[in-house]
Amino acid sequence: MAASDLLIDVHPDGMVEFIYSDDLAPLAQEGRPTIRRVSDVEPDESGRWWADMARVGGPRLGPFALRSEALAAEMEWLRRR
Repeated sequence: MAASDLLIDVHPDGMVEFIYSDDLAPLAQEGRPTIRRVSDVEPDESGRWWADMARVGGPRLGPFALRSEALAAEMEWLRRR
């Protein structure tokens, strides 16, 4: 993930919110982190990939031929949200 892809929100109460990436792992070691999954990226019975954003009130994105395409769609949807 490039630095230009990183989105970090700092809330007025001091809470820091970001899409987890190994590049940001040091931030997760500060304070008491809460890490939660916001989507499920899984193949269907035909081998097509879907990104299900229901955990955060979003749509089911797909189908995609490649898992990497589903992951990219997931990230794009989260960035726009």
